[in-house]
Amino acid sequence: MANLRRLANRAKETVEKRGGSDNLKEDADELKSIAKGKGSLKDKAKAAGKALKEPGKAEDRPAEEEAK
Repeated sequence: MANLRRLANRAKETVEKRGGSDNLKEDADELKSIAKGKGSLKDKAKAAGKALKEPGKAEDRPAEEEAK
């Protein structure tokens, strides 16, 4: 039971670290659009990796962070 509680606490910490449940939903939507978009699997994987580095929608991030 303690392991389950610890896992739940880590999940809560991760969600909060990414900006809360609203940002988590935005991240999921962004990944979904990347997966459905055009391009090779390699390109989609790179885009998804970039999207996961910063929480929230790409439109909400400053332009200089997108260039990284």
